Amino acid sequence: MASRLPETAPRRPPLHDIIPPLVLGTATFNTQYVPNPFELPAASIVSRALDLGVNAFDTSPYYGPSEILLGDALSHPSVTSKYARPSYFLVTKAGRIAGNEFDYSPSWIRYSIYRSLERLHTSYLDLVYTHDVEFVSPEEVLAAVRELRRLRDEEGLIRYVGISGYPVAKLCELAEMILRETGEPLDAVLSYGHFTIQNTILGTENIMRRFTEAGVDVLLNASMLGMGLLTTRGADAGPMSSWHPSPEGLRQACQGLVPVAVEADEKLEVVAIRWAVDNWASVGAERGTTASKVPARIGVSVMGISNIDELEETFRVFKSVIEGLEIESNDTEVMNRRQQSRERNAKIQGIVQKMWSVLGTWKDYSWESPGPGYVNTRKAVDIGVAPDDGVLTRHADKLETPTVNVEAISVPI
Repeated sequence: MASRLPETAPRRPPLHDIIPPLVLGTATFNTQYVPNPFELPAASIVSRALDLGVNAFDTSPYYGPSEILLGDALSHPSVTSKYARPSYFLVTKAGRIAGNEFDYSPSWIRYSIYRSLERLHTSYLDLVYTHDVEFVSPEEVLAAVRELRRLRDEEGLIRYVGISGYPVAKLCELAEMILRETGEPLDAVLSYGHFTIQNTILGTENIMRRFTEAGVDVLLNASMLGMGLLTTRGADAGPMSSWHPSPEGLRQACQGLVPVAVEADEKLEVVAIRWAVDNWASVGAERGTTASKVPARIGVSVMGISNIDELEETFRVFKSVIEGLEIESNDTEVMNRRQQSRERNAKIQGIVQKMWSVLGTWKDYSWESPGPGYVNTRKAVDIGVAPDDGVLTRHADKLETPTVNVEAISVPI
């Protein structure tokens, strides 16, 4: 098939030149986090995020109705009246169907991408990850990455390709393998739950070196609250209690951090977010983004929220962190904000030091993923078989329509 590019898809500068420093994660648009995600004010959340300058969104078909809710929000008049598609950065995933069901076959990956395009009401995706790579074989991951790159190069539907997962060592191994087998490094690796006040493994020197040597352009830090572990209510409350993979001892240890925060007149959530965003900005800088108001490269963070108050709070924290990184200025107000940010960071660092003492042996603990007894519930006869829902037919019709190339479009920050 001849190379083609959708009419609205920008060309490809290095990912680190265009990916925003803060990505809004929408795993929370799902019954795993809220009783009824359709009651979430998704359009208001997305519109407000864009107004604040948070112009990157992360989703997945595994997150229940998340893609649909995000796509409907982005196509809502409150958004389309102010923001064109190239003004925001759109990320999704492929390969994970359900809790223990995975299909990384090229035909399923292709179907998943076509379906995501429809759900998100877009003609291209800025970044796509293979979702939770530790649950399948390295050979399956390699086949899926090759197909995503084919969709990038031959059909112009994707701009950048990456992998996501939980075990950091496995992510390193796969990034190294993909570079070795294909001669091309990954654009991005998404790690979650491994650079938090409970677990800092992602930022260790050896891990960062391995990702650098594997040529990974951008390394993103997600789930700064440990998928709800590092919150006042904890992982034993609400829908999370039925699926969260953490052992009970870790849940109890994390709840022991709540009084430490209260004693310092803080909320555990604020301490966790502030510490992770602030420290990852510098620790993750080598694999970070240059697309920010800060002259230097800074680490990219992904933060899930489920209401506007959480969005506003997260953005305030992020803005304050950025102010602390700004260069010297003759503007007294700018320098005052910088000093206040640095004093705030110092306070948070002191609180976290006390929290590490409380965590004890649970500090840097990672649960096993996949867990004991895991079996992929996708039947062999169903691997690569797409539903008869019209997605493939509709997309085949689109492929017959000629399109044109366009000049590069940068995502504004």
